Amino acid sequence: MPETSPETHVIDFRAAEQLLAARDPRGAIRLLDSVITAHPENTAARLLRARAFFLAAQLRPAELEFQIVLEREPDNAFAHFALGRTLERADRAEEALRHFRLAAALEPRPEFIEAARFPLGTGNGDGGNNGDHDRGHPDAGPE
Repeated sequence: MPETSPETHVIDFRAAEQLLAARDPRGAIRLLDSVITAHPENTAARLLRARAFFLAAQLRPAELEFQIVLEREPDNAFAHFALGRTLERADRAEEALRHFRLAAALEPRPEFIEAARFPLGTGNGDGGNNGDHDRGHPDAGPE
């Protein structure tokens, strides 16, 4: 087996980024496994591997990796959003919504806000209710 060094791990990490961009998540996972074995504390490598698991439709490993990232960086909006997408894809919408809302609260990017399904305000100062407190609520039913 070839000798590894910190430089080898950096090269593997960068190559894994390229493989993921080229839609080869399994190749990225193979490279990242050795990086994470050598540097289990490397959150960037874990986040990249979680994304690769997600793209490879390996939802449980993706969920576990995103959770490890969030244990270390609870304010990582992207990790919350990506964990939400993972849970959503696994038909766990209620759990997903919690992470979407955390992502939107941490970083109000349009895609995070849309996924969080916050009621839209009307700009009239009433918080978007217009006197109808159920409008827009998923349990309100058809109008």
